[in-house]
Amino acid sequence: MTGPIVDVWMQHPTRRFQEQPIFESLRRWTRQEAIPETPLETTIATMDEAGVGIGLLAAWWAPWGSLIDNDEVAGFIAAHPTRFRGLAATNLARPMDGVRELRRCVRTLGFRGLRIVPWLWTLPPDDRRYYPLYAECIELDIPVCLQVGHTGPLMSSEPGRPIPYLEHVALEFPELRIVAGHIGAPWTQEVISLATKFPNVYLDTSAWKITRYPADFVAFLRGHGGRKVMFGTNYPMLTAAACLEGLADLGLSPEGQAAFLGGTARRVFRLD
Repeated sequence: MTGPIVDVWMQHPTRRFQEQPIFESLRRWTRQEAIPETPLETTIATMDEAGVGIGLLAAWWAPWGSLIDNDEVAGFIAAHPTRFRGLAATNLARPMDGVRELRRCVRTLGFRGLRIVPWLWTLPPDDRRYYPLYAECIELDIPVCLQVGHTGPLMSSEPGRPIPYLEHVALEFPELRIVAGHIGAPWTQEVISLATKFPNVYLDTSAWKITRYPADFVAFLRGHGGRKVMFGTNYPMLTAAACLEGLADLGLSPEGQAAFLGGTARRVFRLD
């Protein structure tokens, strides 16, 4: 490794985030009988356990309001400035307000990207409401992070289809750095094809343990996709230690493992 492990998909949950009914399925899968209160020190401890040096913490904005707002994320970063970087969230229903908020987050708060969760809005990523934000990401030289694949929460999976929705975005915004999170299952081959086809489309492994990666995804990571895949957890759904079990079994070269665990993230998110 050259530099610390980077987790590109985290959130430090607020109480209102944890209590959302849409996450009931995740609480059931992770056997959480009660909604826990998560101190910031607990998040840091889970990172330390697995050797994660930097976590990209995201805000969350839903059609019904903020679940984790940008200033809360800025507060988490201020408490541990060497351990966290921020990913902004904005209100898709008012795109120009979102553009102005994104500028503030990057220029004033020092955030390193934009995160939009399409299923949360029931809008695929080629909807017109995203486009002013994509253009601003290019101007600010930051990536946009989007979920692809089925949804664990109790929402429709349709906005997570990589083809045609994400492909339209990559075709129309070739300068935009796109990070497609959550591997893309059951459309993993589609998202692999996009990362192969487009220089600025990247993937992350959030919400998946290494022991559950699909075989075609492992083959891509070992082969020509070695510099296109980044490590992520979707914490607090999964911890980094759980996600990294079986790392040696991936059979990555030292250079490939370094890129996967942090090198590609530092390049895409301009972390150095």
